[in-house]
Amino acid sequence: MKNTFWLLIVLLGSLTACKNDVKTDVSEETSKDEVVYDMYKPSEMAILMNQMYAHNLKIKQDILNGDIPAEFPIDFMEIHSAELTKANQRNETFEKFSKIFITAEKNIFNQDSKTPLEARFNTAVNACISCHETSCTGPIPRIKKLLIKS
Repeated sequence: MKNTFWLLIVLLGSLTACKNDVKTDVSEETSKDEVVYDMYKPSEMAILMNQMYAHNLKIKQDILNGDIPAEFPIDFMEIHSAELTKANQRNETFEKFSKIFITAEKNIFNQDSKTPLEARFNTAVNACISCHETSCTGPIPRIKKLLIKS
C-alpha cells in the first residue's frame, strides 16, 4: 500500500512536470515568431546578371559541343534599365561597358563573322570581367570560369 502511494505521487509529479514543459515550449515558440530577419533581396541587376551567367554557361557548352548559338537573348538589353544594387554605380563607365558587352554578346550570334566563335564568346566574357574590375569585383572568379580555354 505504501508503494502504491509513492507510485501515485511519482506519476502525478510526472504529469505536472510535462504540463509545465508544454507551456515553456509554447512561450519559446512565441518569442521565436517575434524575431524578424533582414533577408537578402537581390537587385534587378543581380538577377539579370545571374541569368546572363546561366545563359552564357549554356552557350559555352553549346560551343564546346560544336553547336552554333541560335539567337541573341533580348532580355540582355535590360542591362541598360535594370535597377542596380547601388544606384550610384550606374555611371558613365558602367554605361560604356554595358554597350561594349551588348555589342560583343550580339557578335557571338553573327553568322557572317570571320572571327572564330570561341574568340567572339571570350570577347563577351572579357567585357564582363573588364567592367567588374571597375566596381563589384566579387563575381570575377566565377565569370572567368566561362572563358573557353584554347
